[in-house]
Amino acid sequence: MHAAPALIVRAGNAGLKFAANDWRVPFFALLMMLSVFACAAEFRSVADNAVVLYDAPSAKAKKRFILGRGYPVEIVVVVEGWTKIRDAGGELAWIEAKSLTERRSVMVKANIADVRAAAEDKAPLVFQAEQNVLLDLNELTGTGWARVTHRDGQSGFIKVAAVWGV
Repeated sequence: MHAAPALIVRAGNAGLKFAANDWRVPFFALLMMLSVFACAAEFRSVADNAVVLYDAPSAKAKKRFILGRGYPVEIVVVVEGWTKIRDAGGELAWIEAKSLTERRSVMVKANIADVRAAAEDKAPLVFQAEQNVLLDLNELTGTGWARVTHRDGQSGFIKVAAVWGV
């Protein structure tokens, strides 16, 4: 009689060993796939009027560029009071963590984006926002739309595909 072939899954130095016909193999594979999908990007916005970004997590590091209040950034990693971020252009840099706010904003990436009265294509048009305009993010509907507010007070719904920062 032959032994069932083994499937070995390694995580670091630890190894898990399962027989190929073991019910845990497909369960474990499904669990691994689901954990990948659960990793969503985390975004914040710049809290201060002008914030210097650096090439390393130190105020003594080389200064890269400046971002203004409300600019959305993607969090890459947080290390001892510093946050490595990605901007809308894909640039990576370091910012002091205290310079970020939980308050979210988005940046229009389409040339012109329609902001509508309801989260549907046929809803009345409230206003149009040009590329690179910042909008406060109020809510994600879960249906491909986001409720946003312009700094002049107008609000409505914009397609998530038309903005960066979600």
